[in-house]
Amino acid sequence: MVSPTLRRRRLSRLLRELREEKGLTAGTVAAEAKKRSGRARGWSASKLTRLEGAEWKRVRADDVLVLLDIYEVTDEEQRAAYATLAREANQQGWWASFGDVLGSGQFVGLESEASRIRTFESVTIPGLLQTPEYARALISASGQVTDEHELGQRVDARMFRKSVFSRARPLTYWAVIDELALMRITPDLVGQLDYLLEMGTRPNVGIQILPAGRGPHAAMTGQFVLLDFPAPDQPVVYLECLSEEIYLEKDEEISRYQHLYDYVQAEALSVSDSRDLIERRRAAL
Repeated sequence: MVSPTLRRRRLSRLLRELREEKGLTAGTVAAEAKKRSGRARGWSASKLTRLEGAEWKRVRADDVLVLLDIYEVTDEEQRAAYATLAREANQQGWWASFGDVLGSGQFVGLESEASRIRTFESVTIPGLLQTPEYARALISASGQVTDEHELGQRVDARMFRKSVFSRARPLTYWAVIDELALMRITPDLVGQLDYLLEMGTRPNVGIQILPAGRGPHAAMTGQFVLLDFPAPDQPVVYLECLSEEIYLEKDEEISRYQHLYDYVQAEALSVSDSRDLIERRRAAL
């Protein structure tokens, strides 16, 4: 599955690296691009910054070629690869059919092509491990969605995301879940616990529970997701704070969250013991 989100981020990163290799400022490149393109308007330092920061929805292939000219990229195969990348980045992903119920669609775009996802959740079950009933209850409880049609769309979109598990090469998925998330599952949602037990039997899925009784831990600040991709794409850390989505890509940021994940994973129960805990919680309900 081609993710336009991933292609967009890759194109932005490569264009930024080309400019930095030449030692050029965004202002200098924008001024030169304006001259070379023959357009009095359309080029500015802010436009280039947005382009390099993946803060755009569509990019003109001609604009990419102008930048390649400035950066002295003359190899035809390389230029063709950039053109292909721009074309794929301009495509729409499956999430576009769900309107704005998935926000910007950036996260699901990255999720759809990740080779490995590691997530820590402190208060809820991760989206890819949710049942429709649990997802509906969770979205309803937010108080932000009251329209029944929109609620149904949001649940459908969340369920559709699980197609990552049925790809030709399913991703490796590992979740560390705080026990508090299990304690918030009510008897009418017991099917969520059954689903966790079912998913935990898959060879590419690992579920560990972090016992509440172990007290403070390294990830007390909240949930985060580590996404890894096949080369040449770099890992991304995803953070969510209310309605804000944060993506971290610097090497030191990735390293920090990888170490953080290692800590919470070490503190969590083993997969086998986690399964026993889920079964005990299931029996208690």
